[in-house]
Amino acid sequence: MFHIILYQPEIPPNTGNIIRLCANAGAKLQLIAPLGFDIDEKAVRRAGLDYSLLAEVKVWNSLDECFAALESPRWFALSTRATTRYDQVRFERGDALLLGPETRGLPQEVLEQCPIERRLRIPMQPGNRSLNLSNAAAVVLYEAWRQHGFAT
Repeated sequence: MFHIILYQPEIPPNTGNIIRLCANAGAKLQLIAPLGFDIDEKAVRRAGLDYSLLAEVKVWNSLDECFAALESPRWFALSTRATTRYDQVRFERGDALLLGPETRGLPQEVLEQCPIERRLRIPMQPGNRSLNLSNAAAVVLYEAWRQHGFAT
């Protein structure tokens, strides 16, 4: 129903947790290279447990290659620099949620490719930097799924 796209993820346990998230929410996981780890790394497997068998995960050489394969989905960029709250949009089946690398977020040039109204933020207490990547993915994916009645 939805896609999670991780742009150059760096931390294996976060990707493992998101594999588990996607398996449980029926989403597909797209990973944009270069990855900061080997996808078969023990930490990814441990965090994803046996859910890697239940989730569809693909690795792409570029974001453009991923978007082409997904037939140009409507996509949203999650960023602490965005102004639209994630709960203020109406998600559609097939939407893609793009999250950046853990240590630096989405590059400005990638963020600028996304229409401003589809750049989403998750509210946080003032002065805080960001949520953990897998937590941010879960918050927004579950909102999108909730809007569709948790349909399977």
